[in-house]
This record gives sequence, C-alpha cells and structure tokens, in this order.
Amino acid sequence: MKKISTRRVPVTHGLKDIYAMDMHLAYQAACAGQFNVVAFGRLAAALSVVRSALEQHQTRLPLAVETLETAITAMLAIRQRGDETDTWEITESERPVILEGIDMAEKCIGTLDVALLAQTATRLLEDVVGQPN
Repeated sequence: MKKISTRRVPVTHGLKDIYAMDMHLAYQAACAGQFNVVAFGRLAAALSVVRSALEQHQTRLPLAVETLETAITAMLAIRQRGDETDTWEITESERPVILEGIDMAEKCIGTLDVALLAQTATRLLEDVVGQPN
C-alpha cells in the first residue's frame, strides 16, 4: 500500500496581509485614541488564532508561544477594563507587549498552513459560542 503524503498549503501573502491588517489597524486605532470593542475583537482574535495554531504545530521561533501568551494576557486586562468601564484602550505600558505579540504573530504565520488556521479559528469560535457551527 502506497503511503499518501500529507500536503501543506502554506499561508499566502494575501492571508498574512489580512491577519496583519486586523492586528495593525486595531493597534493603530488604539494609538490614535479610536480603539473600540470591534477593533479589540479583531486584534484579540488574530493573536489567539495564531497562538493556538502554533500550540498545535511546533514553531522554530524561540519564545513564540510565550511572547503571544504575554500579549494575550495584556489583552485580557484590556478586555476587563473595557467591560467594566466601556473605555477601550491600550495603555502606554501595554503597547510594547502588544506590539511584540503582533510582530511575533506575523513572523510565525508563515510557518503555518491555511487549513490549520481555518480549523483553529473555527474551533475557537465554537468555544466562544458554545456550539459547533
């Protein structure tokens, strides 16, 4: 019986650009004082999907998961403040951590494949909604 090799469809520049835009536009909105719950959601989702996908697929980049974990921890603090005060902002002290997370996510996304990102995004959405799509 012939062994079927698994083929990997790499993430293309177009998909990388979509993730980068979601992260950078949200970050820029925060720096410009125009951050809101929608921008927060886009940034948080992109970081979470990449981090969760990396957890399933080993990366060669040292500290990748840890860097994304630190950024996600900051995002959780931002969400808690936003939920409590309805003021959505990334503070000056949180900005370097978030930017490091964005940069690491961009570096790592090229090591992932399209199917893994899509499956990870679907699984995370199901976890949030509480049911399969």
